[in-house]
This record gives sequence, structure tokens and C-alpha cells, in this order.
Amino acid sequence: MSTSCKPDFSLQGKTALITGSTQGLGLVIARAYAASGARIVINGRDGDRVAAIVQALTAEGHDVHPYVQDISRLEEQELAFSQLCRKIGTPDILVNNVGIRIRKALGEATLRDIVELINVDLIAAVQMSRLAAAAMADNRIQGRLITLTSIAGELARMGDAIYPIAKQGLCGLIRALAVEYGPRGITSNGIAPGTFATESNAALAADPVKGPIVVGRNPLGRWARPDEIGGAAVFLASSSASYVNGHILVVDGGFSVTF
Repeated sequence: MSTSCKPDFSLQGKTALITGSTQGLGLVIARAYAASGARIVINGRDGDRVAAIVQALTAEGHDVHPYVQDISRLEEQELAFSQLCRKIGTPDILVNNVGIRIRKALGEATLRDIVELINVDLIAAVQMSRLAAAAMADNRIQGRLITLTSIAGELARMGDAIYPIAKQGLCGLIRALAVEYGPRGITSNGIAPGTFATESNAALAADPVKGPIVVGRNPLGRWARPDEIGGAAVFLASSSASYVNGHILVVDGGFSVTF
């Protein structure tokens, strides 16, 4: 048994697929993984955008591959993922990051709204995790399944009903995967971000009423910088988290523990 107590956060020799990684937290996580030595797979549905990100990261000296695929097209996922695995091998790390937000009260939401958000935010992650975990197990890879949920995975708020339903479902997915695939050496964990200053939150942050309310409620008194998600993502993907399984790491500045 090694007596070294030095944490190992290197991802050298690992391949990481991050869904929805052409912008926002997905791109930040991809950059953090690349900086830690991983080969990364950039995913998005816009081929030009994916190509631009791959080109930029490759120019910085990183090993980067494109995966142009709309993750919400559930019927296409299996074939697309198998083709990716044949091309670059089975990923060691899957980050379920793709998500959309439809801020409506349940009584105002249409069935189309509900189905769209649940498909993109929850069912797509279930399907991707199922495919990735099976491939990891078949190839005896002690992989990492990491799912971005939200502080809405434990909380709810007026006028925003569908999103918490999906995010709470992801919390169940994280734990179910941990139990089912833990015996194969595959861990499943989550990250619950709070209020990050990303493109998708730009309107909320700029709102003269709601923006200050968010800042005022947070013990740190500010929005999170997107780069502040990287450390949590690298930790959960690294060998230093080898005995962390079924856990959801909250990164919210203390927002969810205040009242």
C-alpha cells in the first residue's frame, strides 16, 4: 500500500466526453480537463461551433476531438456513440452537461415545453450514461460518470416548475448509477452548480430586480465565475476521488444553505 498522501489530480491518459461543451460550464470543464492532461471530446449540435472550439484548443496544444451530435435526439444516440467509440475508443469520463431552461409555472407550461425539457435535461443524460457505462464495463474501464444537476435538484421556486423536476430526476440517476455500476469500478457523482455567470444566466444577472436578489442571498455576495466549476469537475474525474461514489458536490457559495 502506498504511503503517499499527495493528492493526484492528473487526468493524463484519460479521454473525457463532455456533452454540450461549446460554451458555458461545459466548455470550462473541457478546458480544465485538457489542462489536467486529458484528451477531450467536444460535443455540440452546431458543427461549425464545434469545429471552432476544437481548432482553438488544438492550437493551444491540447488533444481534442469533435463529436457533432444533438444529444436530445434520443433515437440517434446509440449509433452515434458507437461510432465515436470506434473512432477514438471508449471514453474514461462522461460529463452529462447538456441542459435547457424553460422558466414557466406548471400551469403555464405546454405539454411540448414539458416533454422538451425532460427529454433534454433528464432522459438524454439517462441514455448517455447507460451507453457510456455499458461500454466502460465491457472494456473493463474504471470510469467516471459525472452529471451536472443544480441546486434546483433539492430546491424549487415559484414560476419555474419543470426544471427542478428534471434536476431532481438527475439526482436519482446519479445514485442509481453509483449502485448499479460501482461493483464494476465505475463511479457516478454529480455537481450541483449555483448561480454562475454564464451565457444562459445573462438575462437574470442583468435583471435590475432579480439580479441583486440573487447576489444578496448568497453568503459570498456575488455570482460564481464560470472557471470556479473546474476544480470540482477535475476532482471527481481524478484518482483522488476513487472512493467517492453517489455524491453530489454543491458548488454554490452557500446559496442553498441560507434562509
